[in-house]
Amino acid sequence: MLDLYQFENCPYSQKVRQKLSELEIDYILRNVSEEKSNRTRLLKISGQDAVPTLIDSVGNTMIAGDDAKIIAYLENEYLPK
Repeated sequence: MLDLYQFENCPYSQKVRQKLSELEIDYILRNVSEEKSNRTRLLKISGQDAVPTLIDSVGNTMIAGDDAKIIAYLENEYLPK
């Protein structure tokens, strides 16, 4: 299962959400505060506070704070081959 940690107005998170929709991938959306100091749950889970953060529990992968890397990962792992 994929978890996406993000906040609504983040343009990088929006790009990742768009790609997830294009690829028709189910995921859990985890909203975090725009204020980094309030992202305690994200910090506890991933060890950092950057968004977007994608956690793929099936692929045992975490990508934090880099929308381009997240999108490349999604295309590589979830596009039909």
